[in-house]
Amino acid sequence: MKIDKIGLQLYSIKDFMQDEVSIRESFKKIKSFGYDVIQTAGCAIPYADYGRIAREEGLEICGSHENIRIMVNDPDEAIKNHRELGTKIIGTGGWIPGEYTVEKVEKYIGRFNNFASAIAKEGFHFTYHNHSDEFRYLENGKTMMDMLFEKLDPINASFCLDTYWVQHAGADVRHWIEKLKGRIVILHLKDFIGTNSTTEITEIGNGHIWWEGVLESAVNAGVKYYIVEHDHPQDPFKSVKISADYIHKNFM
Repeated sequence: MKIDKIGLQLYSIKDFMQDEVSIRESFKKIKSFGYDVIQTAGCAIPYADYGRIAREEGLEICGSHENIRIMVNDPDEAIKNHRELGTKIIGTGGWIPGEYTVEKVEKYIGRFNNFASAIAKEGFHFTYHNHSDEFRYLENGKTMMDMLFEKLDPINASFCLDTYWVQHAGADVRHWIEKLKGRIVILHLKDFIGTNSTTEITEIGNGHIWWEGVLESAVNAGVKYYIVEHDHPQDPFKSVKISADYIHKNFM
């Protein structure tokens, strides 16, 4: 199973994204590794400058990961910022404060849908990124992921599914990709290594995830962007190069 291009979630190299100089240098490095797409994780410089530097270095910004509490309070500002970045995909997710309850999850899904509807009027799209907490069972016998599947706006919103966190929750990665067919715009490629007592994120190809099967399901499900991520690599650039090399060798 082949894919056309890969991207990087810039949280992977967040310590090297502090100003215009370091951002440009980082973009040059990851471009040399074979990344053509990036997903932002906040912006340390003005959005317009960030988007300009990315374009100058030949990188497409496929979407963002932003603070939903800020965005829902001012969707017009979120639209302006993302227009300057050069992307129509506005993302958040993975965090609801305090204990999850059915009532709280329903409230947040409502906020997500209201925001998605507001930005859709200007041609923008909302994505929700999961972690493992979304797979905990609630008092109604469902998980938050079940509720998101049932109630998240299927037109104006979609999923940024994270392979590691699905696996970390004990769920089946391929099942969720197939279940969300047509609703995953961005897939986070993040490998999983674990024992009976510990689990860790690792580089693509160094863990337990069966990438041939995952990518087969992803292509069939219509995933548009394949984005590598490592949350806490010891050597960020070495880490993202290992993942890029493995994907280029086996799937491109």
